[in-house]
Amino acid sequence: MSFQIQTIAVIFAFVVLSISGCSSKEEQDSPEKHVKAGLADSHTIFLRPDLRQRVETGKPFLADISEKLHVPGQIKVNETKLVQVGASFTGRIVEVYAHLGDSVAAGAKLARITSPELVQAQLAYLRANSLAVLAERAAIRARQLFAEDVISAAELQRRESESQVSNAELSAAKDQLLLLGVNNQAIQDLTRHGQILPSVVITAPRSGTVIARNVAVGQVVQPSDQLFTVADLSELWVVGDVPEYAAHFVEQGQHVEVRVPALGDANFDGTIIFVSDIVNPLTRTVTVRTEVDNPERKLKPDMLATVHIDEHARERLVIPEGAVVREHNEDHVFVAREDGGFTLTQVKLDEPVNQMRPVLEGLTPDQLIIVKGAFHLNNERKRKDLE
Repeated sequence: MSFQIQTIAVIFAFVVLSISGCSSKEEQDSPEKHVKAGLADSHTIFLRPDLRQRVETGKPFLADISEKLHVPGQIKVNETKLVQVGASFTGRIVEVYAHLGDSVAAGAKLARITSPELVQAQLAYLRANSLAVLAERAAIRARQLFAEDVISAAELQRRESESQVSNAELSAAKDQLLLLGVNNQAIQDLTRHGQILPSVVITAPRSGTVIARNVAVGQVVQPSDQLFTVADLSELWVVGDVPEYAAHFVEQGQHVEVRVPALGDANFDGTIIFVSDIVNPLTRTVTVRTEVDNPERKLKPDMLATVHIDEHARERLVIPEGAVVREHNEDHVFVAREDGGFTLTQVKLDEPVNQMRPVLEGLTPDQLIIVKGAFHLNNERKRKDLE
């Protein structure tokens, strides 16, 4: 009997020690388990009824996204509306009427020039005019004499031929005066009165703004000298260089957006009018020219600009911008769990396009996420961590 009691006592003691050991082990393991559970819960939140009214759930979806290609460029004068004004002959400038920045109309006076060549051309015109008049009179008299059978037909033909040659020489002399800048009215006055013009006016061939002036009073100029540059600044070019790998996105007639940092990133609508057929071997780029209206003259030639070109749309997985939370300079979204909670999950997203963020990594189309109100939900999560 005593032996049985001793045996029971030993077994009881063994059981007690075993239970005590297990309890001690659980107490040692419990802090680590508690830490792990805390880390998991710090990124997870369950929606209270009041939070459910402030957020919306949804899934990533496929959408046609047109990405923008950002091309650095520079504003240039529209070369089709640019004119270089020079002298038609070698001479000396005696007056200058236009100055840098002046707006001039077509035919406006820019400068006045004089030259012995101008005088000689007028004298040649007067001689040609006199000979033409005499030859015409001789031809008229020859026709009368031929009608009276006084001269032969050969003589009549000779005098008519001389009249035609004289008229051709007169026309050539007149054209020479026009090339030298003498207008038709001045030529008519020269014909009537025989008064030689000492100088002529250099005029603007078209309306625009004087953007360059390279002449002064007393300066001797040659026909090859560019005295004035007149440009119409109401329509300008933006010239940019597109990387060769993106050149297939760009085509003539495509509408683009032009931003100018000097104007506070003001936006201007433009149209691509030229895409180069060759690649620059040094920069590996293709030159693109965009035409931009400038009615208010805000744009200035040589300003720096950025051309935003829409690439062709392609289907991509996207989420709304309202679903994105920035944490530690990384993008995150709240992903639904099976137990009804939402876990803050890191993802990789592309740049915003039309208030959407294309997904690069971290999400699939079948995952449920918070699509609206993620910012407020994240603030609630942080508040719980502090409690």
